[in-house]
Amino acid sequence: MFVRWDGQRVTADGRPAKAGPAMALPGMEDAGLGPVRTFSAPEAMGIRFHEVRAKSALNRVPEGPYGFGWTVNPYRGCSHACVYCFARPTHTYLGFNAGRDFDREIVVKVNAPEVVRAELARPSWKRELVALGTNTDPYQWVESRYRLTRGVLEALDEADTPVSVLTKSPLVLSDLPIFERMNQARPTGVNLSVPTVDEKAWRATEPHTPSPQARLEAVAELRRRGIPSGILIAPIMPGINDRPDQIEPILQAASDADADFVTPIALNLRKETRTVFFDWLEAERPELLPEYGRLFDGRSRLPKIEQERVIAAARGRYRRRRVSERESPPMRPPGVSGPPVSTNDEDPGSGTGRPGTARQASLFE
Repeated sequence: MFVRWDGQRVTADGRPAKAGPAMALPGMEDAGLGPVRTFSAPEAMGIRFHEVRAKSALNRVPEGPYGFGWTVNPYRGCSHACVYCFARPTHTYLGFNAGRDFDREIVVKVNAPEVVRAELARPSWKRELVALGTNTDPYQWVESRYRLTRGVLEALDEADTPVSVLTKSPLVLSDLPIFERMNQARPTGVNLSVPTVDEKAWRATEPHTPSPQARLEAVAELRRRGIPSGILIAPIMPGINDRPDQIEPILQAASDADADFVTPIALNLRKETRTVFFDWLEAERPELLPEYGRLFDGRSRLPKIEQERVIAAARGRYRRRRVSERESPPMRPPGVSGPPVSTNDEDPGSGTGRPGTARQASLFE
């Protein structure tokens, strides 16, 4: 299979061995940057790693509702294999497909920390918020092998740059000392995505992710260490994880963990993600196909009225019990709109600071 960065391959003696047109991975066009090594590891469940050397690592993103203007992604592709992942289309830019290739063909930017360090040393750098976890999970399984996210964090810390992290993995706790140090000096946030605690929905939609309970425990530990941490219920999928009895346990766990905020986010099926998700529906939940066909007819987002319905179960009904002195930097994946659930609005139904009892019906009830 020819992929866009085949032009960077080298022979055994280090000379360029171009296998096709010069279509290198963006930012890595120069064949002299170093070798590309592709291999499979027996312990990696059939995943192939493609090691590349990046020419740039800091990515400027358009100003918008996300709360950050820069991102870093040490990896491309994600072994978590979430069927709804909004980042799937980006894998097609590398010559891979957005389905199984996204889950199994992982691009590793082996020099990401040193490139980030060099970019942050430029006089023009203004110490703006940098987000990790916008295009792939920085703490997916491969991080335990390469520790590139740790290296990037160390570079950001040295450059006195605020950071916000989004992940689905308690592996983030391995970098607690770095986050504690960073949090003493500048805004720092480490947020966990927990779409559901329903075991059936979790295993069906996020087959290779750590358990929701492990993620919630990670939030609790981060808060115990004084690190701002919130929970994203992302995405909320009609008929899959949107029932009140599925959402309310997350709100209760968020309160118990003293999470800084809870943000509900409705499903967004853009580009190839739509195909992957609808193929999954056909195989696993065919009874939902007609309604999803209606909801996403000619659009990548739910109709506005339906978005409001699926997030109503959480919006305005969560309040943390202890207010930290510094708010966590906002962290939203591209395409997300709407403010986080307020952490300061008392639930009028309870007066306890815990999730209330008002219920919102599923779209499919």
